[in-house]
Amino acid sequence: MCGLVGFLSFDGQAKDRLDDITEALGCLHHRGPDDRGVWSDDNVVLGFNRLSIIDVDGSPQPLPYAEGRYRILFNGEIYNYVELRAELTREFGATFATEGDTESILAAYHFLGEDCVDRLRGMFAFVIWDAVERKAFGARDPFGIKPLYVAGDSLGCYVASEKKALLQLLGAESGGVDHRALQQYLTLQYVPEPASMHEGIRRLESGTCFSVVDGEITTQRYFDPDFAVRPVRARDRADLYSRIRETLDDSVRVHMRADVTVGAFLSGGIDSTAIAALAKQYNPDLLTFTVGFERQGYSEVDVAAESAAAIGVEHITRVVTAEEFAEAVPAIVWYLDDPVADPALIPLWFIAREARKHVKVVLSGEGADELFGGYNIYREPLSLAAFGKLPQRVLRGLAALSERIPAGVRGKDLLRRGSIPLEQRYYGNARIFRDEELGFLRTYDSGVSITDLTAPLYEKTRARGYDDVTAMQYVDLFTWLRGDILVKADKMTMANSLELRVPFLDPEVFAVASTLPVNERVTRETTKYALRQALRDVVPAQIFNKRKLGFPVPTRLWLADELHDWARSIIVESQTESLIVRTDILAMLEAHRRGPIDFSRKLWTVLVFMIWHGIFVEKRITPEIPEVHYPVRL
Repeated sequence: MCGLVGFLSFDGQAKDRLDDITEALGCLHHRGPDDRGVWSDDNVVLGFNRLSIIDVDGSPQPLPYAEGRYRILFNGEIYNYVELRAELTREFGATFATEGDTESILAAYHFLGEDCVDRLRGMFAFVIWDAVERKAFGARDPFGIKPLYVAGDSLGCYVASEKKALLQLLGAESGGVDHRALQQYLTLQYVPEPASMHEGIRRLESGTCFSVVDGEITTQRYFDPDFAVRPVRARDRADLYSRIRETLDDSVRVHMRADVTVGAFLSGGIDSTAIAALAKQYNPDLLTFTVGFERQGYSEVDVAAESAAAIGVEHITRVVTAEEFAEAVPAIVWYLDDPVADPALIPLWFIAREARKHVKVVLSGEGADELFGGYNIYREPLSLAAFGKLPQRVLRGLAALSERIPAGVRGKDLLRRGSIPLEQRYYGNARIFRDEELGFLRTYDSGVSITDLTAPLYEKTRARGYDDVTAMQYVDLFTWLRGDILVKADKMTMANSLELRVPFLDPEVFAVASTLPVNERVTRETTKYALRQALRDVVPAQIFNKRKLGFPVPTRLWLADELHDWARSIIVESQTESLIVRTDILAMLEAHRRGPIDFSRKLWTVLVFMIWHGIFVEKRITPEIPEVHYPVRL
């Protein structure tokens, strides 16, 4: 797990940017405080900060291969590197100078070419420079666990693990606020890929590779998740559940590969508890970590402690106050690069800080819900089935009726969602502001539609014959998972120089989960049905059917009480008046304080953007970021 910055020159003057790349690495010190290396020739400058996990004393980057023909920048881990190295040695006579996973990518590229990405089991964002062909090739992992930002100017192409490095390199050429991205953010609570909140900087999408030759940049999707659903006979269910457990167990086994101590996050839910229980088989001294808040009903500390005791692991907790929460937000937003208005970021930040005192790597349960059908919203097609039997004129009448029902009245949203097709009502597992609620956005553009973002995805789901539940999961893999869940997982752990691994998001696990019929994913009574059955003997009984909470955050209560004045000061001091009508947001804050309508998610989304704008645009807010100093290898 590391941080990379690279520059590919279009005119053979790459060394002119050597000092700039070296300096830009400084703002990524948190991603790799163990070592720093910079290498350059006339065509490229490659810079790297390393967090040493595998082959700790070897595998320095930028790593060469084939007598220096190739150099690689690689952020992530390849969990099948042992098997891959053995296979390449056996079939091609590959030789290796290190004991690490980084060299396995270089060897695979040397012998297999761009098809090497299909052989990698892990999380990754890498760039390889081929000095013979004068070509750069890179890729992101199938689900988008590791980030890669890209930008260009008249001099060449830039890549980096975090956008802040590119902002430093590009300056004014990074562009202003992308108004389209802002509007989408206010709907989704994150900026969807491939966009960023800056006009001139984009992200390489998950499951995509790219190449740069003679200044020409091309991209290609190498992984498109396909749910090849198969019916399951009653007598075959036991075998299915065994296969799920065995596959997940194998994923945890390879995810435990490290030359440093591996721990686990434990939220008290079935996903993280299962990962911790399976991990304990490979590390009997496993440490687990959880976080909670002082507010009653917003802490899973006690439940997580019970789970830890039941599976026999040592457990460490961290309780966060409202004051600590508010103080941490500016630094958290700086580490994020783009605003993400998921309040769960804050507890994740604190638990990562606590865990880093004890371990260098943690496992976590991200991805289980998207693969196995864990969100309650996935049960919606079951509850709305009756609407599908009604004629269109009746549905139009119900839609009109829902518009006349006041906001906050029970049943309004059910009527609205039941009367419109899935493509118009579901665009990922988040919904903050609807179009008609964006009157406060001065740059609102009626031509910008979230459905434009999801339309190509739904086109694929319909062509493949997916049912509505499967279509929702497919959409979430391209929206919610990579836009929110994995962004906060990467940024909050790496901010604390901690590597987070997600065993559910493994190609082998997906291969099993993607075959499950709908009734093995969701029922009217529960979610993740098959996964729950598979883990019945792994997870303690007291949390087997526990309602999903994750790391709940009391923003609803705090914004009406302890953090009301803090929120008001952010709104008043923000210099976003050209984008947002301040009085409208202040009125929303006061309405939230009075109740009974809960505006906390909407308010939090605007507040996070205002803090982001204060840091990256106004440069009025300067978060306190600790400095780390270490030598540079040239």
